[in-house]
Amino acid sequence: MRIRVTSDSTCDLSPELIEQYQIAISPLYVVLDGKSYKDTIEITPDKVYEYVERTKKVGSTAALNVSDYLSFFREHLQGYDAIIHFTISSEMSSCYQNACIAAEEFQNVYVIDSRNLSTGIGHLVLDAAEMAAEGKNPKEIVDILNERKKKLDVSFVIDTLKYLALGGRCSSVVALGANLLNLKPTIIVKDGKMVVGKKYRMSLDRALLRYVIDQLGDLDTVDTRRIFVTDSGISDERWQSVEKLLKETLPFEKIYHTRAGCTVSNHCGPNTLGILFYRK
Repeated sequence: MRIRVTSDSTCDLSPELIEQYQIAISPLYVVLDGKSYKDTIEITPDKVYEYVERTKKVGSTAALNVSDYLSFFREHLQGYDAIIHFTISSEMSSCYQNACIAAEEFQNVYVIDSRNLSTGIGHLVLDAAEMAAEGKNPKEIVDILNERKKKLDVSFVIDTLKYLALGGRCSSVVALGANLLNLKPTIIVKDGKMVVGKKYRMSLDRALLRYVIDQLGDLDTVDTRRIFVTDSGISDERWQSVEKLLKETLPFEKIYHTRAGCTVSNHCGPNTLGILFYRK
């Protein structure tokens, strides 16, 4: 059985991994001044940042509609027996709901609510591709991953609250206070939603390293098969220092560095970085 693994662009996998695992990507939309752009295809995070600096406004993001998904599924079923599609958490977007409505038109399209974002989704996508290559059937893969997604540990450190404040997700007073105090908050995905975790009162360089140690926590519980270091645009020195610390701390089989797409970047701004991995 030939299974096509697909995902919304919010999985934030690198072009190399997308090509290696033959993943088909459905881009979400970024809306700037009323005009919609396809994430990673028609717009990049750097263009989003340029827009914010120029206008002092942030754009918005929009889910694919049912018609988008119908076209996407029809296209990518060609030559395949089934599709397994991943969406950003249903708590964060209507992508899952819309994809499920579209999937009802087919007998062989399976939609998984990742309950996550970014390379938290990416982990599930790669696992699905690996299991499909092993010959597992779609129902078996879906059942395994609906359990495995509960073990994902997904978080980010944000350098500035400016983008969240401009987007109305926190007050400008809170953002100003955080900047004056040099606070670097952690955003954690819990029960499919984003919540604020520990706040670091220090430079970003120090905060990133402290965050890694704190987030790994009990090292015996960390699945060392694969970990992502995902950022929204950060210096090579910073993500490489995180990667170095990970290698010194645990024997990860694979450490992947990826750049977040416009969906995450539009809300969090530059210099956001996270480590995303499984617990045992």
